[in-house]
Amino acid sequence: MTTRRSFLGTTGLAFLGLQHYTRAADSSRVIEPFGPLIKDPKGIIDLPEGFRYRLLAKRGEPMTDGFKVPGMADGMAAFAGPDGKVVVVCNHEIGLEMTGMGPFANNTRLPDGFDAALSFDSGDDGRNPSLGGTTNLVFDPASGEKTAHFLSLTGTDRNCAGGAMPWGSWITCEEPADLTQGHGQRHGWCFEVKATAEPGVQKPVPLKALGRFRHEAVALDPETGILYLTEDRGDGLLYRFLPEKKNDLTKGQLQALAIVDKPSANLQNYDPDSKWLAAGSAMKATWIDLKDTDSPKDDLRIRGHKAGAARFARGEGIHLVGKSFFICCTDGGPSRRGQIFKLDPSGDAAKPDTLELFLQPEESDLLTNGDNLCPAPWGGIVICEDLIDPSFSPAAHVRCVTPEGKIFTLARNSNGQGEFAGGCFSPDGKWFFVNLQARGLTLAVTGPWEKA
Repeated sequence: MTTRRSFLGTTGLAFLGLQHYTRAADSSRVIEPFGPLIKDPKGIIDLPEGFRYRLLAKRGEPMTDGFKVPGMADGMAAFAGPDGKVVVVCNHEIGLEMTGMGPFANNTRLPDGFDAALSFDSGDDGRNPSLGGTTNLVFDPASGEKTAHFLSLTGTDRNCAGGAMPWGSWITCEEPADLTQGHGQRHGWCFEVKATAEPGVQKPVPLKALGRFRHEAVALDPETGILYLTEDRGDGLLYRFLPEKKNDLTKGQLQALAIVDKPSANLQNYDPDSKWLAAGSAMKATWIDLKDTDSPKDDLRIRGHKAGAARFARGEGIHLVGKSFFICCTDGGPSRRGQIFKLDPSGDAAKPDTLELFLQPEESDLLTNGDNLCPAPWGGIVICEDLIDPSFSPAAHVRCVTPEGKIFTLARNSNGQGEFAGGCFSPDGKWFFVNLQARGLTLAVTGPWEKA
């Protein structure tokens, strides 16, 4: 199980550099500590010299529990497992209509003998079940081999990202395409999945106190027990959850961030003539209590904005780095290349927090449409790209930001098809796990990280 010490280890290293980030947008920030990328003869992933990858999973192949590897692999986290193994919990962003992507031989119904209680939404008497969920993959870092792979959650809808909890669980988040239409169950919740190496589908229990909306990712402050949540909408909010009891996500108050002295602020910054929000801008932030958070009309963000909450442009990845939360907004900014915000909680309920527009990439910065992000063991952050506009780049990349604010490239999708997702490091920092979502592949990458 991941201890609090190991959970904070790499994030603390990253924070030491990120607090002195350089924001000027110019090509001098582009470096190549690993050297240039080398074209992969297998056409999967281009890496620098000295790096290598292992293909861990491919959509549709059989898993050790007899089910198929689901498609649309997205957010992930890696946990310390038994006997030196690593347990990688992986989301699968599968909607009801994606019957070719599900884990079953016939995805229009549950398998014979499958306990319907283990599917959050089993459909109509087991017919047309929801197909999203998670898998647990057990990895041996010594051999670089997968030792087990199995379905761990099913019956949910479009599990996009989530967040690792220091007690050894993954919070997986639903991002339904339509929250107003019912199926067997209403969707738009978060669920807890244990990072266990023991095969078995876990009973799905929605964490309804975390609200019902188009969830993307979560990040916990282990000191306070406060959980921060992003929303993947062009007019989404940034949320936090104050638990009644620390580390209990079943009861508490959901809130939305608001800018002091600028109620209902629009932080998307789409206007190229906007002068008030430039890279490096720091704002005082407070939090607004939200009501009726189960939101049957899918209007939680709308009601929150009317009450003063700030709007963000597709909040996606969020991660704690030291004492700061870094948040990717995929298509914010005048050029729609994305934004990264940094939130510094004050630690005092009587004092406002600080929100900074940490980075708003321009063309010379390389980075485009950041999505998932994670701390780098050497300091800084690693960001998976989700290209919104193909004219920005012919392929998605994994980009790194160094402690000095330099940007470099770790990997490129060799044939350009689809986004990278779920980037995360093993607890010892020697393996980097990542998905090529559209291609249905999960990879483990290793190499001379010390060059960074």
